[in-house]
Amino acid sequence: MKGETAARELVCTLAKSMFDRGLTSGSTGNISVQTEDGGLLVTPTGSSFGRLDPAALSKFDRQGNFVSGSPPTKEMPLHQAFYETRSGTGAVVHLHSCHSVALSLLPDVDTEDFLPPLTPYGIMKLGRVKLLPFFLPGDPAIGEAIRGLAGKRSAVMLANHGPVVAGKDLEAACYAIEELEDTSRLAILTRGLHPRLINSDNKKTLFGLHQLSSQQPNA
Repeated sequence: MKGETAARELVCTLAKSMFDRGLTSGSTGNISVQTEDGGLLVTPTGSSFGRLDPAALSKFDRQGNFVSGSPPTKEMPLHQAFYETRSGTGAVVHLHSCHSVALSLLPDVDTEDFLPPLTPYGIMKLGRVKLLPFFLPGDPAIGEAIRGLAGKRSAVMLANHGPVVAGKDLEAACYAIEELEDTSRLAILTRGLHPRLINSDNKKTLFGLHQLSSQQPNA
C-alpha cells in the first residue's frame, strides 16, 4: 500500500462498493489494512460502509496502541489474530453477507471445509474455509479461536454472524470475501440438486495454487 492517504481512500472506496452491492448493510462489517510503518487503519465502530470518512478511520501504531481517529470496531480481536498468526497479511475484511450467513445456519455443513468445491475460484482465493462456532460479537474468544488455527487458514466463517478473510493486501482480501459470498450463494441455489463438484485431483491442484499465492503452511 503506497502512502497512508491512498490507503484511507482505498478502504472507503472498496467499502462503499461492497455496501452498494448489498454485501453488507447498515453499520455492519469492518476492515483493517496495514500501513507502511506496520500500524493499522481500521473502520470505526458503528460506521456504515456506505459513508466512511477517510479522515475518521481509526489508526493504530505497530505496537497496537490506538493513535487517532474515531473509536475502532469492537471486532479488533479477530483482526489482530490474523495479523499475529499469518505472516504477510496486509488486510482483513469482515462482512455480514447474507448467503454465507445462511449457509452457516444449516446443520450438515462441513466445519473444516465450509464451502463445497463448486468453482475453481473459491478454492484458489480462499483455500479451505473453517466454520467456527457462534460467539457474541466483539468477544475476544473469536480472536483466540482464529489464533488456534495457527495461521493455516486465510478465511473463517463465524456461524450465525459472517465471514472473515485475510489477504496480502486490501484488494485481495475484498476479492476473496466476495468469492466466499458468491460460492455460498451457489451452494444455497444448488442445495439438494446434486451438483457436479470439482474432483479431488483438481481440488488438490487448486489448493496448491492457493497455498502458493498465500505462502502459508498447509491447512
